[in-house]
Amino acid sequence: MASQRGLQVACTLAIVFLLVGIVCYAAFPAKNPGKPLRIMFKSMAGKILFDHKTHESDSGYGIACMDCHHNLEEGETDPEKCGECHETESDDEEVLKRADAFHSQCIGCHKQEDAGPVKCEACHVM
Repeated sequence: MASQRGLQVACTLAIVFLLVGIVCYAAFPAKNPGKPLRIMFKSMAGKILFDHKTHESDSGYGIACMDCHHNLEEGETDPEKCGECHETESDDEEVLKRADAFHSQCIGCHKQEDAGPVKCEACHVM
């Protein structure tokens, strides 16, 4: 009988700790950074991990948001709209496809500023 009582106490404690953990997790969620710090792009050549912090911080490259997200209007903060312009299937021949826009802008800046990788395997690593 003593082992049955001990088992009940152990199960009760486990349930209590589980409930406390769930309540604490729900009460103190992780803070949203407001903008993505890192983005994983998927491509046929391999995944690319882009780090905003390295590009925008003064200790990194110090690039302004509008240098890359060039179509955001004043006061607009949704960079996803920038990606909408560079869809893979676009009727507008003047608008670059997403991969072409990234390649020309990213590699162009890396070469011009002599900062960052320029070879394919340096970005397409995953």
